[in-house]
Order: sequence, then C-alpha cells, then structure tokens
Amino acid sequence: MGESKIEFSDREALLFHSEGRPGKIEIIASKPMATQRDLSLAYSPGVAVPVQAIADNPAAAYELTAKGNLVAVISNGTAILGMGNLGALASKPVMEGKAVLFKRFADVDSIDIEVATEDTQRFIEAVELLEPTFGGINLEDIAAPACFIIEQALRERMNIPVFHDDQHGTAIIAAAGLINALELTGRELKDVKMVVNGAGAAAIACTELIKAMGVPHKNVIMCDREGVIYQGRTSGMDQWKSAHAIPTEARSLADAIKGADVFLGLSAADALSADMVKDMADKPIIFAMANPVPEILPPVAKAARPDAIIATGRSDFPNQVNNVLGFPFIFRGALDVHATTINEEMKIAAANAIAALARETVPEEVAAAYGGESHKFGNDYIIPAPFDPRLMEVVASAVAKAAMDSGVAQKPIADMEKYREQLRARQNPTTSVLANVYETAKANPKRVIFAEAEEEVVLRAAVQFKNGGYGIPVLVGRDEPVLAKLKELGVDDPESFEIHNSVSSPLVPSMVDKLYGRLQRRGYLRRDAIRMVNRDRNIFGSLMLSMGQADAMITGVTRTFAQTMRELRRVLDAKPNQIPFGIHIMVGKSHTVFIADTTVNERPNAEELAQIAEQTARVARQMGHDPRVAFLSYSTFGNPPGNWLGNIREAVAILDEKQPNFEYEGEMAPDVALNPKVMANYPFCRLSAPANILIMPGLQSANLSAKILRELGGDKTIGPILVGVEKPVQVATMASTASELVTLAVMAAADITK
Repeated sequence: MGESKIEFSDREALLFHSEGRPGKIEIIASKPMATQRDLSLAYSPGVAVPVQAIADNPAAAYELTAKGNLVAVISNGTAILGMGNLGALASKPVMEGKAVLFKRFADVDSIDIEVATEDTQRFIEAVELLEPTFGGINLEDIAAPACFIIEQALRERMNIPVFHDDQHGTAIIAAAGLINALELTGRELKDVKMVVNGAGAAAIACTELIKAMGVPHKNVIMCDREGVIYQGRTSGMDQWKSAHAIPTEARSLADAIKGADVFLGLSAADALSADMVKDMADKPIIFAMANPVPEILPPVAKAARPDAIIATGRSDFPNQVNNVLGFPFIFRGALDVHATTINEEMKIAAANAIAALARETVPEEVAAAYGGESHKFGNDYIIPAPFDPRLMEVVASAVAKAAMDSGVAQKPIADMEKYREQLRARQNPTTSVLANVYETAKANPKRVIFAEAEEEVVLRAAVQFKNGGYGIPVLVGRDEPVLAKLKELGVDDPESFEIHNSVSSPLVPSMVDKLYGRLQRRGYLRRDAIRMVNRDRNIFGSLMLSMGQADAMITGVTRTFAQTMRELRRVLDAKPNQIPFGIHIMVGKSHTVFIADTTVNERPNAEELAQIAEQTARVARQMGHDPRVAFLSYSTFGNPPGNWLGNIREAVAILDEKQPNFEYEGEMAPDVALNPKVMANYPFCRLSAPANILIMPGLQSANLSAKILRELGGDKTIGPILVGVEKPVQVATMASTASELVTLAVMAAADITK
C-alpha cells in the first residue's frame, strides 16, 4: 500500500539507481578501522574473545554483534510491486529500497537477500539457515499461496521474528484506520458487518487481524474474482479462502455489500460502483486500497454517500494506508526486546498505537504535510501522516510492551520511559521536517524559476520537480536547446514546460526599466542594463522573481557562488533588518549541525554575527531543533589570548542585551562546542548540550570548514542555504546533483528561511 502519483521518466529512474555508487545501500564499519591495532581487535586475534563468549552464551550475540539490529529483506521476486513474477534478481532494487526505508524510519540495519527459487520448500530451507545472522526476517513480494506456507513454516522453525509485510503491514495500518472510523461513526467491532473484496495475501491478513480484534467471523463476507466465498463453494477455493467461507445467500459483491458497514478492498480498480456504495449502511466506511487506482475514487464515493469515511493507498487523498507507518517501528520494538516472533498481540498493539496517535493533537510540522492546515482527528484524518516523527516512539514502545506481556521477549525493558527517550534520540528531526517540507510544497505548488535551464542537471531537476508535484518549473534559456534536451531526457511532452527566453520575452522592456532604475546611480548606463537583461540568466531570472512572475528561484550550477550572489544583489535586496548569508546543514544519522556564515560575509562585525546567530536559530527551529549556538574561535574563553576575539565577545554581549529564546555561548573552540567531555571542563558554559549551530568568525574559516566536511565527512550536506534575501532564492554549488537541486528548489518553494 501507499503508492502516490509521483511520476518520472525511465531514464531518471535508471540514473537515480546507477549514478555514483550503483544501488542504494552500502556497508559502513561502526568501529574505528584506521590502525593495525583496530584491525587486530576487529578480526584476528581480538575477535577470538567475542567468538568464545557467544559459544558459551548464544544470547551474547545480541550484545557483541550487529544481530540485534539486523533484518533480512528476502524475496524470490514472484510478486514484485504488482508487476508480477519477474524473478529474484529483478526484485533486488525493491529489496534494497525496503532496506533503505528500515534505516531511514527506524534506524534498523537491513540486508536484501534474493533467493533464486520458486520451490517453496527450498526457499524455506534457505531462509531457515540464516537465523544465526539476523535478528528478524522481512518477507517481501512473494506470490500467494506460497507466501502463506513460507511464513507459517519459518515462524514455526525460527526463533526470531518473521514478518510478511505485504500481508501484515497493510493489515495493521488498515486496522488502525478502522478503529478510528468505527469510533467516529459510533460503532463497535462486535457489531460490524464487513465485506472484503479480494482474497490475496493482504486481504486475508487484513481479515484475520480484524477478526482477531473482535469482528465476528459470521459478520465478514469475503469475495474474490468469482464472487462471494460461501460455504459449499468448490470452484477456485483453497484452504486459506475456505477458512473465511460463511453460510450466505449472497453470490456477488453487489449482493454482499447491501447493508454493509465496512468495505475493505484489496482487489482491482473500479470494483466498487457508486450504486453499491448507496446500498451500504449509514455512514459507510470504505477502504479502497487497490493501487494505483482504487476500487472507487474518493470523489465518486463521496458523491454517492457524503457521510462516508474513505481511505485509499494513495498519498493524494486523505487517509493513506501506507505500510511505512508500521513495519519499521514494529521491527524496532521487536528487535529491542529480542523477540522470538511477531505475534497477534504485537500486531494489535501496533494498530492501537497508530490509531491512538491519529487522535492526538497534530504537531505543527505534521500539519505542514497537509498544506499547513491544522488537521485534527476526523473523517479525513483517521491515519497519521507517514512522516509523523512520533511514530517511532509510540509504535515501537507499544510493540515492545506487547512482546513482553505476551511472553515472547527475551530481553524485557525495565524502564519504558527511558526506552522511549532512547527511541526519540535515534531520530534526527531534520529528516522528518525535510519530508514534510516536500509535502508542504506538494500541497501548495509554487512557480519556481530554474535559471540555468540549458544545463542537463538543471533540466533533470526541473523535470523531477514537476513530476513530483512540487510546483511549476519556469525554465530560463533558449527554446530550441531546452526542448532538445528535454526530449533527450525522455520527456514525452516537452512543449508543456514553460520556457522564458530574453530574445522573445515581452517582459524585457519593463525589466530593463526596473534594472536601470536600480543601477543608474551606481555607474551603469541604460545599455548596460539592456545587455545584462538580454545576456545574463541570473539577472533575467531575478527580475522575473522581483516582478512577481514566479514565487521562488534556483540557480548556481554554472558560476561560483560569489559571482552568482553579485548578480542576484543587483536585483534583489536584503530582507528588512536582516543580512544575506549562507548556512550549510550537516545531517547525520541522529544529529544535525548548522554552520553559518559559509558563503557571503568575509569579516562580519559583532552586530552581524549576532544577526547571523538569530536568523540561523530561526531556521534551525523551523527544522525541528532547539537551537544551541556556539560562537567558534581558536580561543576558548580567552585561552589562548588573541587579537581577533573582540567581535565574538561583543556579539555575545549583544545577545545578552536582547535575551533571545535560544541558548548561546562563546568564544569557544569546536571540540568544546561539540564534545560533551571537553565541554565538561567548563562548568559555567551556558549550553545544556553540544551545540547544533556553529557561528564562524569569518568567511575563510566557515567556507573552508563546510567544504572540507562536505568532501570528507560522513554526514549528508544540505546547502548552502541562502538566508536573508527579500525573495525566496537559493544558490546551489557548481557540483550539485539533480536531487540536491530539487531539495533546494523545494526549500525555496516552501520558503524554509522565512
């Protein structure tokens, strides 16, 4: 479940997977490996000690190896993403992608394993032998009925969690939504009449879980392609369908749906008609989860029954049934207690936790994913947003507790509140906020100028921006080269892109007037203004932005940052009472550090340093962080003394006068700012934890540091982010990839620095 309408060309998809290091995953050592001593401890002879410890006590493997945080994502490729049986090797991109989701959402390490057999017993035997390696098994994209046999056998034979997400992931999220829909409509599980359309793996798992939660067997009618699965039917039956057969006179979906409270669809597009919806009970609950086209589109269902509550598998309608709400956090909780299985109690706990989260007040960053509206529990919000940062804490802790209560936890958690704190610490709020920035852009599409549209990397970004639904790319360049490159990129409708060329633009005369009006007292002649408008795409794009022809702008790949900034500043002013400057954002697994000013101001004075600190703190807070500002220096609180400390100390004094609502301290060396052990030597330091905002004393140190970290560091780098300009504009680096340009364009469109 959980597909959206995002589109992209075949070439773009292939480039994404092939550029740089092929594929989407890599192995990174978690211990130092720089010296011979490190290697001796990691391998021979040091490794002999943990080997013996595990031989003496197998449970020690969870403490001495990665087993306790390692999940295998396993498939034989017989049911790949609705594409059918394309084989084990073809499933590898999907399995790598699932591994990435495990890491992104729940900090679970995952390895994809593709098993080249359709023989059920050989598959079972192959996976069974992997138990010593992994803490859990996630089965994926395996066709029914083999998936039922495989999962059941592995659960019986293995002493670690085995979970077929295509079945149970969908079931858990659907069950969570159903819990809330029933509450909103005043129903109870024991009284519900439900019709299930579809009898595949997901449909049967949904039905079994919902029955386990309290819907009576006799109240559920299941249908497949041949109609109702009733007692006595022989055609097209197997043991899994037979388990859900009931005595009924209904023989078709149209018969079964009459008077039903709930429709649960995991079948095919347009399987449910508007007339069928009219035959349902008052306040019908419709889960139309076929993808990419549901059994009935929500507008059609609403037109037939305005009182209906509707969920689908799509992100462009409310109430998306998306497996990513469940499986990462279910495994997180199961792994953390060394669970031997994922049982019904744990699934039900996950469903209840997800349902309860949707009933809580929606935090601001989650509301942003819904277009900035203050969404609250109701007919259009029965399932939490996929990027809700609270999911890790809420779902994982509920699953862990259920594992302990049901007796399958080998390592019970003594302090659940401390465990919840640990779960929160595993997450980096920046990743959730950035995800919500993308959703905000989709909910409020803006016109974004791509000023260097003749560059392939820029065009690729513009195509991604458009196909992602983030807004309308406005391309600046010559028509013929831009159209030719769009065709080379595999775009089917290049003429649909809006292209602005200074040779033919009707805006040029007014642009010249505006630019000459700004520059005539700075030594420029009118012919200089004409030349700049006609020949300089940054000038042309900035004037378009200034004149309201677009909402934001992205540029920078063809010229240095300094040169680009000079061109932008000929057209655009600073925001009132602010100064333009740049921020590099270093995003790690569980931390984010904002470095400023890395691009604009060579030797900022004290007032400028204080402004940079305040504006960076505002950006950090918008990205989900409590700002802790360190003013960096070679000196820490006067040691060693020097001649370049005055500006920093005065900047701190200015903030002392203003009393801003964030922590700040300085002057201090980077190790003091970032290392708690070193910071402890200065008990008077006003920072409550390591700094997450580093204010550099000058452009030379800032720019060098940011670029060194970008090239050598292990963190992902975002930026530089341009702050303090009157219009939303971002300047990329000359080495930016298409994905990085899209991120900057989306951040500009969402005006993240406002």
